[in-house]
Amino acid sequence: MANDESPAPGTSPPPTALHVQQVEKKPLGPWSATALVVGSMIGSGVFLLPASLASYGGVSLLGWAITLSGALALALTFARLAMRWPQTGGPYAFARNAFGEAPGFMVAWSYWVSIWSANAAIAVAFAGSLGALFPALVATPLRAGACALAGLWLCAAINLLGLREAGRMQIVLTVLKFVPLALFAGIAIWFVEPAQFQPFNRSAESLPAATHACVALVLWALLGLEAATVPAGAIDDPARTIPRATLAGTALAGIATVLAVTAVIGIVPAAQLKDSTAPMADAARMLWGGWAGIAIATVAAVSCLGALNGWVMLSAQIPLAAARDGLLPRAFARQDARGTPAFGILASSLLASLLVAANFSRSLVSLFTFSILLSTAATLLPYLAGSAAWLLRGERKGRAVAAFALVYSGYALLGAGGEALLWGGVLLLAGVPVYAWMRRPTAR
Repeated sequence: MANDESPAPGTSPPPTALHVQQVEKKPLGPWSATALVVGSMIGSGVFLLPASLASYGGVSLLGWAITLSGALALALTFARLAMRWPQTGGPYAFARNAFGEAPGFMVAWSYWVSIWSANAAIAVAFAGSLGALFPALVATPLRAGACALAGLWLCAAINLLGLREAGRMQIVLTVLKFVPLALFAGIAIWFVEPAQFQPFNRSAESLPAATHACVALVLWALLGLEAATVPAGAIDDPARTIPRATLAGTALAGIATVLAVTAVIGIVPAAQLKDSTAPMADAARMLWGGWAGIAIATVAAVSCLGALNGWVMLSAQIPLAAARDGLLPRAFARQDARGTPAFGILASSLLASLLVAANFSRSLVSLFTFSILLSTAATLLPYLAGSAAWLLRGERKGRAVAAFALVYSGYALLGAGGEALLWGGVLLLAGVPVYAWMRRPTAR
């Protein structure tokens, strides 16, 4: 498919030089790109999500069926968009090319909010995994918050060393977590007790409402399918590498995640599961003894670090692309000799830290659930925009898939709940004065 970088009618063409990172050698290859997708998707969700789904019972299976179908449609749509516009910024670049500058900014802002919100949730999950190994570390909310912040800033430090080093670390961490997770999922699924999914709808909500809520929750475990599109300027042969990494990564991570989470829900009693800070470790302990619980908790901690490493990388790439187009302060566009946008890494990590600190009085499970719903709500706007971008500017082939992805994204957005939508709306509106300030006449 040929690249089409023409702007939307009435907008100025985005300068090519502003969208491609000018580094001497592209630091991310096919393996790093695929590891970025798998590593970003398999993070905290697969290990903590069973606790958030415990109150719903078997209806969570409907949520998985709908969300996995929607995720695959989104992955295919984003793969096609990456072939057409292989530019740094991913969802932001797609929205700007299709709809113009202002919509592009709102997508960039929303996606950036979703990333640092996600980093807060993953950091909390990291603390929960450490707590399964060393309970004293999370004995109080303050200690748990300190552990979460330690994991977050460790990954920030790794990314400050450079994209190449972060990419290599991503490959190592992805292998260390994917192989054990796939083994656990493939074996544990045979120990599922059907009675654990009864009653089918354990919540007090109607079946449609419960299914809707589950869709928003389980989507968290599959966010990151677009990860390889974001640092496109740092990827070798992006028009070829990104689509392959996106589709392969989504399929691998999606199947492993669905099997693993379903197995945990089908093994651990709901009364125990809903308050568990390490549900997969609890399931392994029930099946094979204490050593297995320790092993899974270790894998969970590694998994969270891998996801954090990838998302911290992405947290700087989105504002980098927007800043190059003059939509965010120039500090976000500055890179050091290693091509590292240090200011973006530090600013994003600071905001994630503030979210953790502002809510540390919540339990780990409730803080995790709030953070994932906020992040999911903020991510769905870029998903909506990306799907619409293909419907507007893409070829006829693929429009049916993009239409399904669009409908799914809107449906999932409404399922995020009032609190998450309210906070997401407030954070989105907070970007309006930033856009107005950056587009004032004296700033041009």
